Amino acid sequence: MQHAINILERYWNFTSFRPFQEDIINAVIAGEDVMALMPTGGGKSLCFQIPALAKDGICIVVSPLIALMKNQVQALTDKGIKAIALTSGIHYKDLDTLLDNCIYGNYKFLYLSPERLEQELVQDRIRQMNVNLIAVDEAHCISQWGNDFRPSYKNIELLRQIKPNANCIALTASATPLVVKDITKELDFISPKIFKQSFARPNLAYMVFHEDDKYYKMESILKKQNAPSIIYVRNRKATVEISNQLAQQNISATYYHGGLSNTEKDNSLNNWLQNKKQVMVATNAFGMGIDKPDVKTVIHLNLPESIESYFQEAGRAGRNGKKAFAVILKNNSDEALIKNQFLDSLPTVDFVKLVYRKLCSYFQISYGEGIDSTHQFNFNQFCKTYKFNTLLCYNAVQFLDRTSVISLSKQFHRQTQVQFIISNASLFSYLKNNNHLSLVVKSILRTYGGIFDQEIKINTTLIADKASVNENIVLKVLAQLEKDEIISLSASKTDAEITFIVPREDEKTINVIASILKQQNKLKQEQVAAVLNYVKKDDLCKSIQLLNYFGEQDAKPCGICSVCITKKTTVVHDTKTIKNAIINLLENQELSSRALNKQLPFSEKEINNMLQLLLEHHIITITKTNTYKLAHL
Repeated sequence: MQHAINILERYWNFTSFRPFQEDIINAVIAGEDVMALMPTGGGKSLCFQIPALAKDGICIVVSPLIALMKNQVQALTDKGIKAIALTSGIHYKDLDTLLDNCIYGNYKFLYLSPERLEQELVQDRIRQMNVNLIAVDEAHCISQWGNDFRPSYKNIELLRQIKPNANCIALTASATPLVVKDITKELDFISPKIFKQSFARPNLAYMVFHEDDKYYKMESILKKQNAPSIIYVRNRKATVEISNQLAQQNISATYYHGGLSNTEKDNSLNNWLQNKKQVMVATNAFGMGIDKPDVKTVIHLNLPESIESYFQEAGRAGRNGKKAFAVILKNNSDEALIKNQFLDSLPTVDFVKLVYRKLCSYFQISYGEGIDSTHQFNFNQFCKTYKFNTLLCYNAVQFLDRTSVISLSKQFHRQTQVQFIISNASLFSYLKNNNHLSLVVKSILRTYGGIFDQEIKINTTLIADKASVNENIVLKVLAQLEKDEIISLSASKTDAEITFIVPREDEKTINVIASILKQQNKLKQEQVAAVLNYVKKDDLCKSIQLLNYFGEQDAKPCGICSVCITKKTTVVHDTKTIKNAIINLLENQELSSRALNKQLPFSEKEINNMLQLLLEHHIITITKTNTYKLAHL
């Protein structure tokens, strides 16, 4: 058996471990069942990768995140370590070959989703493998009390039965004490070794600011902290709009969301990673598995859906140990917005049944059929067809995905179907006069047989690779061919791919998971209440509030959060003085809160509180342009 520190130095070029890593690694190597709670960026992956490399055999890594699996497999492969990921879309024949490689090919890591464990082929091959460790990433997904509970994680119990001699390590970056207890129970840990690194981040200043004009505050922060930053927003449209808005203010920005193509995502990510762009504006689809240590600021323009998700997203700042900022910008409308998005849009059991039936109708799936069938899914078109509220429907579809009724791949697809509608001879006569189209046309003909006889679905990315051209060139050639009546072209854009995992049984299908839906709805209500409590409570250190949530009760004030700074610098001014000063300024002109803050020697909080009081007593009013004026003027 190789020594852990030698493996670390050989493959990762480090000469020492981070806090807790060595203790966890030694316990895993010793064959213990281990529960590791480490904050985002704490180096969790090394805690199973090094023990797996130290022992003979292969490590099975269970993860729900395809992107993270691919990233880790690529990183291991780049180091000369043999690793495989069983992601979706792998054909049976290829799956068979990959699993044989794990048995006979001296591979060290097999990454798979929990759903894969249901397949008999996968189970049979695992029985033949020399498994040295089972690693469960994002382990909170196995707990019904955990953030992003996934019933498919219960399949890991099968893995423990198939390989009873292999010890297990469960890893998570966010789990309450109740969730930790549930994880160890569900994974059948005997005398588990629980390692809990403090979630405290002494270099990370948690800030909550009440702002009428969030965008002005956002721009001020980014100009003051001219360093890599992430801005989290609620939807795809906002990522584009805010990125453009920042560019107009000479703040370089790019954007990232689940509806971009892989090429667009890679370009956007690389521009930000290489510091060609200062700011990444993103939905919460961004960040998992991305290690950029010099992120200075993470800003949430909208309230996060849970403390767990906020802690992970905020934790992407300051991984290099230097001072960094995690900022939430809120205003009076946020409470209604978060309740509307996450509570008012919680689907009932009856609504989930309705959505499931309509999905089956939409894709023409008969009763008792549909298992393993995959379809391109334009979500907005589906909602429009059945007049569904998009948010409510999305949450219903997400629930069906998490409970393994369907599998939803949220990825942009361009579906293109082509048929040549002239003869072969006429086509080549046409190409003599349009030689610039020849390369792409010949690539299509050599890839797809029968394309003169019927409409064939073609892969434009594959054609672009074969012709050694950009995909946009292929699309332009197709458009020209259609215009010249050489082909019939049917092109549609979809933002997801949906696979039906179980045969259609309507009521029976949903009744099995109804209790899970009710419990998850209750949990979501509690999570939203915790977020609202966090942003409203301004008399207790923000870091202490977060640590208390995760079960750390002995935390000390951080000294750098928005609450601690206010306590340090607060000079209490007489309210009458503040009131008179505001009224005196408004006697002569209408002013915005921003202008009042610039001109008055009081804290922003004091001014905003007094403005609220003056509004309530009808001494001042707000104009259509969001300025304040005296009510009697």
